[in-house]
Amino acid sequence: MENKQAAGARCACHHKSTPRSGQELRLLKNRLSRMAGQLSGIGKMLDDNRYCGDILTQIAAVESALQSFGYLILQDHMETCVVEEIRRGNTGIVDEAVELVKKLK
Repeated sequence: MENKQAAGARCACHHKSTPRSGQELRLLKNRLSRMAGQLSGIGKMLDDNRYCGDILTQIAAVESALQSFGYLILQDHMETCVVEEIRRGNTGIVDEAVELVKKLK
């Protein structure tokens, strides 16, 4: 157990105070699996020497799906992590949230 804690200390990973529900986790993982399938499909399109326009259309679909996925995670972050930290008096979390929004473009 001590090694796991030491490894965790080096990781700089954070964990949510409020865990995601089983249903929420299932829905998010389903979306992620669909995106992975789309990416795999793009790989097959390349192998099949498909038309560039068709590949670009699929790339746009994956980008859109990933963007939507990011917004769902951001919404959850704002509704849970950010609210909880503000309630604890940590207003610095707002700066972090702004930086995360910028990363999503």
